[in-house]
Amino acid sequence: MIMVNAAQPTRLEALLAMQQSAFMASPFPSLAQRRSALQRLRRAIRGHAHRLAAAAARDFSARADAETLMVDVLPSVLHINHLLRGLRRWMKPSRRHTELLFLGNGARVMVQPKGVVGIVVPWNFPVYLALGPLATALAAGNRCMVKTSEYAPHTSAALRALLAEAFDEDEVAVVEGDAAVARAFTSLPFDHIVFTGSPEVGRHVMRAAADNLTPVTLELGGKSPAIVSRSAALATAATRIAHGKTLNGGQICVAPDYALVPEELAGAFAEAVLAAAARMHPQGSDDYTAVIHDDALARQRALLDDARAHGARILAAAMPADGRRLPLHVVLGVTPQMRLAREEIFGPILPVMTYRTFDEAIVCVQRGTRPLALYYFGHDKAETGPLLERTHAGGVTLNDWGWHVVNHDLPFGGTGTSGMGNYHGAEGFRELSHAKAVFSERRWFPITLFHPPYGGRIQRLALRLFLGKPHSSAADAPLPSGTKAVPPATPR
Repeated sequence: MIMVNAAQPTRLEALLAMQQSAFMASPFPSLAQRRSALQRLRRAIRGHAHRLAAAAARDFSARADAETLMVDVLPSVLHINHLLRGLRRWMKPSRRHTELLFLGNGARVMVQPKGVVGIVVPWNFPVYLALGPLATALAAGNRCMVKTSEYAPHTSAALRALLAEAFDEDEVAVVEGDAAVARAFTSLPFDHIVFTGSPEVGRHVMRAAADNLTPVTLELGGKSPAIVSRSAALATAATRIAHGKTLNGGQICVAPDYALVPEELAGAFAEAVLAAAARMHPQGSDDYTAVIHDDALARQRALLDDARAHGARILAAAMPADGRRLPLHVVLGVTPQMRLAREEIFGPILPVMTYRTFDEAIVCVQRGTRPLALYYFGHDKAETGPLLERTHAGGVTLNDWGWHVVNHDLPFGGTGTSGMGNYHGAEGFRELSHAKAVFSERRWFPITLFHPPYGGRIQRLALRLFLGKPHSSAADAPLPSGTKAVPPATPR
């Protein structure tokens, strides 16, 4: 596991070359080999779980061990368990149908590893967002280089120790370093890149990958709405949204970014959210996570100052506020001019927007960028059907927030500016694999009937069967003025 600085890009290239060479020596790991890799990873996670939690607490300055274990470490194990259950089925070649013209021949799809996968990890869930993509890549038979975040150095060191215990460096390697190292990393000719982070950085990753025509999976963020219906139990909806906005200090890509509530319920909803947050994190509690660093905290305060300057009413929950711990703030009277109405918040601030009719709520979501997640609270099927059909989001949870992400048989990915691709479930396995088409021609098949010279009886019958009887008027019609006759294209 290596530490790289910006002056040593050749070390990254050497590491990639080593993994590529190892992959070429074993380009199709067996089911047993893949299961062994996942089981080694799972054992290492269990053995290092509390060290990971202690490291995350140091990186955040305040993060409960229980929170790290429940939302960063446990989902990693659940994800591996799901991969182990599905791996045999996903690896099997699938039979496909031939065209009628090729009846009697064989067609199948075999799923093979892509090669070496580069994984770029954010700081907000430095364990799960490293080990989740890694587990999927290993299940698909790949080798991996993992770039950890410089904002979570202690967790990075703990991950490095964990992975060194389970894998040789030619199978899994950890790369540490700053933004310059990340740029060099994403410029390498990987066979696939998985990036989790902001849309702004995601654009740079995609540009760098384009130079090598490297396919990318981008898990980004966006303004994920939480829509509260008039049919919802208001206190329950408020409690679950407060949980989504305070877990990990609100620093979650699928956190509810803003709430959409009926205009007559806005005040009651805001008070219920503040009360729920205070119950979960009362004064003196050590369970509430701090904002990751001073610059991030300054940005949260700048968002509040900007909203206040534009006339917003801002309410703060009675929660711990020491160090970098920022209490949940609910913002009423939101206008489009405010930064928090336009920017992803990624912290414990909840703008409350209002609607009169449910159709207005749907239109509000449609007009924004496509979010990574969408949440609906209510029990009106006349609302949920149109909402799911008319809006786009990476994933949806009904009557809660975020739990679709840790149900690993579901795909997890974005759409539009919230990302592309998946790395959970069968879809994730396929994402990090190549589906290779295999056509098997039987020895006796009369393929020469399709060869030149053209115009034979079988060819004429086949064309007539699929294209219909030729119309002489169409065949004899002159070309439009100025059009040149073009010979048929040669099949590629």
